[in-house]
Amino acid sequence: MSVVDTSVEIGKDRIGFSTGYLAKQADGAVTVSCGDAVVFASAVVSRELREDQDFFPLTVDYREKFYSAGKIPGGYIKREGRPSDRETLTSRLTDRPLRPLFPDDFVNEVQIIIYVLSADDQTQTDVLAINAASAALSVSGIPFHGPVGAVRVGKVNGTLVVNPTFKEMESSEIDLMVAGTKKAVTMIEGSSKNVTEEALLEAIEFAHKNIENICSAQVELMQKVNKAPLQYVPKANDKALAQEIRDKYFSAVNDLVSVKEKKDREAGFKAIVDEATAELKEKYPESIKQAYGILDGIDAEIMRTRILDEGKRADGRVLTEIRPIDIKIGVLPRAHGSAVFTRGQTQSLGIITLGSVSDTQRIDAIEGERYKKYMFHYNFPPFSVGETGRTGGTGRREIGHGMLAERALEYVLPGQMDFPYTIRIVSEILESNGSSSMASVCSGSLSLFNAGVPVKSAVAGIAMGLIMEGDKYAILSDIMGIEDHLGDMDFKVAGTGTGITAFQLDIKIEGITPEIMRKAMQQAKEGRLHILGKMADVLPAPAKELPRHAPRIAILTVAQDKIGAVIGPGGKVIKSIQEETGADVNIEDDGVVTVSALGADAIERALAKIRAIVEDVEVGKIYTGVVKKVMEYGAFVEISPGKEGLVHISKLDFNKVQKVTDVIHEGDEVTVKVIGIDRQGRIDLSRKDAMKR
Repeated sequence: MSVVDTSVEIGKDRIGFSTGYLAKQADGAVTVSCGDAVVFASAVVSRELREDQDFFPLTVDYREKFYSAGKIPGGYIKREGRPSDRETLTSRLTDRPLRPLFPDDFVNEVQIIIYVLSADDQTQTDVLAINAASAALSVSGIPFHGPVGAVRVGKVNGTLVVNPTFKEMESSEIDLMVAGTKKAVTMIEGSSKNVTEEALLEAIEFAHKNIENICSAQVELMQKVNKAPLQYVPKANDKALAQEIRDKYFSAVNDLVSVKEKKDREAGFKAIVDEATAELKEKYPESIKQAYGILDGIDAEIMRTRILDEGKRADGRVLTEIRPIDIKIGVLPRAHGSAVFTRGQTQSLGIITLGSVSDTQRIDAIEGERYKKYMFHYNFPPFSVGETGRTGGTGRREIGHGMLAERALEYVLPGQMDFPYTIRIVSEILESNGSSSMASVCSGSLSLFNAGVPVKSAVAGIAMGLIMEGDKYAILSDIMGIEDHLGDMDFKVAGTGTGITAFQLDIKIEGITPEIMRKAMQQAKEGRLHILGKMADVLPAPAKELPRHAPRIAILTVAQDKIGAVIGPGGKVIKSIQEETGADVNIEDDGVVTVSALGADAIERALAKIRAIVEDVEVGKIYTGVVKKVMEYGAFVEISPGKEGLVHISKLDFNKVQKVTDVIHEGDEVTVKVIGIDRQGRIDLSRKDAMKR
């Protein structure tokens, strides 16, 4: 195949698509370029079906190669290892808009591998990754109802910007990633600085206009390649079995829809599946494994019809109703802050730990080292859904939910100069029946209040659902697990009482209209305000003081030309301050010194030593120092870390001194007066001038 290229202008950039030169044995392989950034994506489908395959196995793996930025990976091995959190998040971000666009009866395994081959300091490669993956699928012949286009939208100085640079994003009010087809938006993800629903909708509509152009470019590329579509074997579907199960078990499933308790409902559904399997396996030995899927489809049909026709949900709530909320504060005595947030059968234990600058997370990324002083970690153990399962490593879902909650709370956190702590929040999901990430936002916000962190306001989150058949639809507030599983949308919105701070939208259908999105946002706002009210009833404001077992931190700014004096040769001075006081001392390149310790006394002693170092020695001033070395002609006294002066033997006492050690010894604490400083900065000290006669 010859090389095929196309390009499209998006904002100030030109995005290029190219195929036919790299990785020609893959079903589809495309490079997408923008500026000096180049992202490669391959798409390959397995021709062989696994036996009794009844689900669609799609894998997306995004990797940032260090050579793309002219770097060698850190660490001992010096090669890329397990995926970073950012790589995992981008893999998820790419998967989500693509997955709903494969045919329902297509179950062949598809693998998409994405490499960042070249990276610059302007272009954010996660946007290019989604476009590259979609383009690779589009030229591959793999069944796919795309293409999908993706853009990032920022709002800089009040103006919407498509695919903003890293620099522009530093001052942006919105960080919005949008993906969709030419017809509709299929995914959104991002955070914002407390913007209104209307501002977010405006940004989404702006994004989709650019997405249409990206999709057109991919269609042009696909038409130029003109690859024959893959002929695949559809997922098995025994119509006779489906009809018999429907005739015999429709009524039993219908009765189950109104069971409110999750575990009772799941047990009842399993009993129906087991009964149908046992009764029909001899008659349908080849297709009996389809029984679960058939009954699941009946369950979805009944639930969806009931919601659309009667406005009734599985647990009896009306469409806009929020599940009962229970909150407990300060449940862990030694944690710096803690809270349990329970909504229905979803429960999150939020815990906050406050640390010093030395607790920041160092991240080795292709753009260079960076540091995180705020982290949110989400854990989802199998017992939370009454199951056994693997424990240990953090899964993709846990990383994704943790990042969503992290973004939701980031806007309300105080600035580093006002609150110089490293903050780690953990959400332990103890029960789950839907919306656990949004429960994590609530428990995290409450734990911040409990710890006394001076946040701007409380934050709450809510997950919205959608049931849609033709032109008829219903928007659901605070969805349960079954409504997420059988519904058409999962739209998570987090924010304060005045605006949105984080959002995530996934759609299982081909897209939703702006009208539906507007209604969903308004309904989400009403639900969010209700939840915030419940939180305020229990804890209306942050605690006035930090807990007694949290570290204390103080900040001091020194002149940049004094940084070397504070650190000392080989770190000698700063190490001695830490050893002598027990405080942790960190100094930044801009001269900001952070001192932390469990007690205020240690901090004050460390600050006093640092001030003594950075303050110029004054002639006539009296200091208390330590004798560092005794010579025949006098003694050297350290009057502050790194600053020593000589007390001549003649200046030791009013009486004549025959031998220095008759008066002082090494290690003695001595009070001296500065009587002179020569042109070379050598300090002349006197003990007798500091003494009273």
